[in-house]
Amino acid sequence: MFKTVLLTLLCINSFALDISMDSAKDDFSSYSILKLTDTQKFICQNVKDDFMLTTEVLCAFWKKPLTSIKPLQNEFFKVHTFIKKDTFFISIKPIYKIKLIADIFDLSIENSVYEADASISKRWSIIGYKEKFPLLENTKKSEKNLNLPFFMDKDKLPYVGSLDIKGNPVHIQKVEDVKDYLKVKKYYKEKKYELCMSVADDILQEYPNTLFKAELIYYKVKLFEKLKDYDNVISNAKIYLREYSSNENIPEVLAYTAEAYAQIGMSSDADYFFDRLFSEHQNTVFTEWGYIFKADMLAVGGGVRPALKFYKKALYRTKDMDVAATAAFRIAKLKQDASLKESAKYIEKIIDAKPEYLQEKERETKIMMDNFADEEYYKTASDIAGALLDAIDYTYDEYEILLSKKALWLAKTKDKQEALIAINKYIKAFPDGEFINSIDIAKDELFFEVKDVNTTHRLSEYDKLMQTYANDTIGNRAIYEKAKLLLSLEMFSSVLKMQTELLSLDEEKYKDIQEIIHNGAIGVMQSALKDKECNRVLLMSNEYNVTLSNEWDDGIYECAMHGGDYVLAKSIALQNFQSDNIEHRKKWLFRYVQVDFSTGNYSDVIGAGKDLITLIEDDKNSAYNEVYRYLFDTYDRLEKKDEMINIMAKLEALYGLDYKDIERYISVMSIGTARKDETIVIKYGRKVISIQKSSNSSAQSPYVEFTLYQAYTNKEDYNKALDVIASLDTIELSKKDRSRQQYLKGTILSKLWRDEEAQKAFNNAIEAQAGSAWAKLATTAKSMN
Repeated sequence: MFKTVLLTLLCINSFALDISMDSAKDDFSSYSILKLTDTQKFICQNVKDDFMLTTEVLCAFWKKPLTSIKPLQNEFFKVHTFIKKDTFFISIKPIYKIKLIADIFDLSIENSVYEADASISKRWSIIGYKEKFPLLENTKKSEKNLNLPFFMDKDKLPYVGSLDIKGNPVHIQKVEDVKDYLKVKKYYKEKKYELCMSVADDILQEYPNTLFKAELIYYKVKLFEKLKDYDNVISNAKIYLREYSSNENIPEVLAYTAEAYAQIGMSSDADYFFDRLFSEHQNTVFTEWGYIFKADMLAVGGGVRPALKFYKKALYRTKDMDVAATAAFRIAKLKQDASLKESAKYIEKIIDAKPEYLQEKERETKIMMDNFADEEYYKTASDIAGALLDAIDYTYDEYEILLSKKALWLAKTKDKQEALIAINKYIKAFPDGEFINSIDIAKDELFFEVKDVNTTHRLSEYDKLMQTYANDTIGNRAIYEKAKLLLSLEMFSSVLKMQTELLSLDEEKYKDIQEIIHNGAIGVMQSALKDKECNRVLLMSNEYNVTLSNEWDDGIYECAMHGGDYVLAKSIALQNFQSDNIEHRKKWLFRYVQVDFSTGNYSDVIGAGKDLITLIEDDKNSAYNEVYRYLFDTYDRLEKKDEMINIMAKLEALYGLDYKDIERYISVMSIGTARKDETIVIKYGRKVISIQKSSNSSAQSPYVEFTLYQAYTNKEDYNKALDVIASLDTIELSKKDRSRQQYLKGTILSKLWRDEEAQKAFNNAIEAQAGSAWAKLATTAKSMN
């Protein structure tokens, strides 16, 4: 029989379909078997013609592959796939004849078979043949026949049990060494090493030929390594390496052998086993342990640099957490003297990945923890204390001291909130504890750092601390912090009330005392400025020796302008607008313009305005572009028409068509009207209309439309004149203005030879206000049409 596997294991979305074709001969006749296998049951059915011959086999699957399957064909089958209504189908069509059989029996498991008419199965066989069905005699079944199971217990597939290392069958009887061996594994897992060793020795003595001899010697090597009995590690390892050289545990035994030789000072023998381990078993976890053992040996001999190299090799190659934690811990120990910062980095790695390791190395860990604290690495020291605390509870003797250390060390780090949590935890667990006084003081000091209460409560606590620790560092700190809090709360008067207490503090320690008092005075002055209490501002300035400079001129200027004291405002502006600071000069030139405009001093407005424009003309987004509006309005009052037109162009460039400037556009239109300059009228009239449309306003109507209409008419641009005057149709007008609008509309329609529409407009004009002058003009125009 020869077999061609055409498609195997389509694993898509848990769809594991296996399709295979086998070809063979039976009595010199060829046939082929197509097998379909899936992990889930599926349906296969015959499709027969009118003569009851199978013309096709269809199999349906609940899941479908994401990729298409190419058609398959051999001498007996044509196989193709398709998807219909989200169902995946396989179609098998015969070249000659075909038979579908459900494979519902597993002959290696089941004792009986019988003919079953199954419609769903995990395995189906489709047999293709030419004339005679192969292998089986296809006799017609009588309806009276019984379908009895066929038992074939003696014909089961052969079964081979356990084999020994030489390939011979192993006949295991239920003897005591099996139970004892399981005890060895159990005790080792439970870390009962002495008991485990005793059981292993008993087994080897009582059953010298036990099947578990290799495993027991292997366990003894591991046990002696745990018990640090390195001579026995070596003696047992020699036996194991000699008798069981191909065993999978060889890398581990080599590692422990090398470690044992290193521990008893036989470095050359250790190096031999290290070399074997590293060269013959490069990619095992015990190779990584070997790197650690090698580094230990080098470190003892003073080779710190090569030792670090091997520790780091173990750390950065391994995926085993125990190896990584051990290597990192060894590196941290080596780095303690040379670089505490580096040492802390590796300790933090252990805390992040395997904190329980530090508990396993409790004695060494505590020494390192105290070293970190002594060198003011409080964060690392507190993290170590936290890791040790996580492994115990308050019933342990060392719990109180570890918790107090963690809390006190955290209080000296930036993690004040965590420190407060640890302190409160200690107070709750040990209210009368040995370290309660230190903890209470630390909590009071922490109050300055942890912002977890409302300001009212904080102020109250500061007062309490000032009383409890009067003339003490904590009491002085409370004075200082209270003043800062009052300042941040803008309680400036309260800050000034603390002036005497603040001045009693050590200025070497609290260097910004004068600044706090000064800022309190500033705050009071600013508050007075907001309330327009200008006299109080001047009084505060004198009392606290605060010079009224530019910083205060803003408030004084605003105070003076608000109160209408333009003389004071102008004097402040005069002091500043020639400043060497360009930004300062811009601000005060602008304010000088404001004051002069308000007082009607237009010549000074123009002079200062031009100076300001020189400074800002290249800055389209200047905060002082409003100066152009002041200049425009000044020119308007002085009737300087050309300057108005020039400034208007600049305003449009800066602000676009801004509604704030609509009356300025009207003013320019008026200039055009006065000059009979239709171009100016049209240009700015259209802009006014655009502004009104964008702002949904008609404040300048109908003046702008009537004026624009007249300009278009004067230029004989009648269509545009009509558009403008017709735009007033939708705007609410007075009767008089409506009569005028309709008359003008009729007039322009008449000029466009649209007489019928003109007549209608004239009628509208008359109806709008019958007795008006515009109605009379409309009547006359109507009669002339």
